[in-house]
Amino acid sequence: MAKKLYVGGLPYATTDEGLRQAFAQVGNVISASVIIDRMTGRSKGFGFVEMEDADAEAAIQKWNGQDFEGRKLTVNEARP
Repeated sequence: MAKKLYVGGLPYATTDEGLRQAFAQVGNVISASVIIDRMTGRSKGFGFVEMEDADAEAAIQKWNGQDFEGRKLTVNEARP
């Protein structure tokens, strides 16, 4: 079963691929997307990563509260 993670505090220059590569250090990434503002075309500073359950727990442990390209990340299980 896959788990979707919320990733907040992303640098505005982060891309989907950059987010995928960062979380791939922990485990298999099913999908990764940075949320883009439709009006400006810029990142809103958060995104979502989908991973297998065990990998998702490891990703939360590794990345929550850690520095990523100069900004502190908030990583937790996404809410519906």
